[in-house]
This record gives sequence, structure tokens and C-alpha cells, in this order.
Amino acid sequence: MTRTLEWSVRLHLSEEDGTTKARAVLDTGTATLTGHGVARCNPQDVDIPTIGDELAASRAMRDVARQLMRAADTELEAVGAGSTSGRAAPPYSWSDMAT
Repeated sequence: MTRTLEWSVRLHLSEEDGTTKARAVLDTGTATLTGHGVARCNPQDVDIPTIGDELAASRAMRDVARQLMRAADTELEAVGAGSTSGRAAPPYSWSDMAT
């Protein structure tokens, strides 16, 4: 069965006094996940706003990725494919581990 989906990610950035904040919102059409990231310029460094944007944005997207992985792990466990014991289970279907 072939499926085609489109999920959207919106990234909101704001910078003030050397601190950049980012909010990433993933909309799957049925669920929304929101991640947050912050980057602070060291007072001794040259303030280059694009670097703060990149760091804060990547941290916000990493936060969304962690939430998405946690949701997938929970759903795998619900169908008996995940590990609830805390030990690593053998790879199952959607593993990112090399075998």
C-alpha cells in the first residue's frame, strides 16, 4: 500500500539582547508537536544573529524530533513491538540500527 503524506513545520524565531529563542511546530494533520530551543551569545564573542538563529532552530527541531521518537516508541510498545523492561529489544521493522 502506497501512502503519501505532507507534514508541515513552522519555525518561529525571536532575538533580543544576544539571546535567540525558537519554537518549532510540527503539524501532522492529526497531531501537533511543539519544540523549543534557545541560543545565547557569549558576551566575549561577536554577535552574529544568523548563528544564534541556526543554533536555536536546530535545538527546537531536535526537541520536536525527541517528542516524535517518544510517540513512536509508545505506539510500538502498545502493539507489543517495543521494550518496556528498559533493556534494548531486538530491532523491529522501523529500526534505525544496522543489522
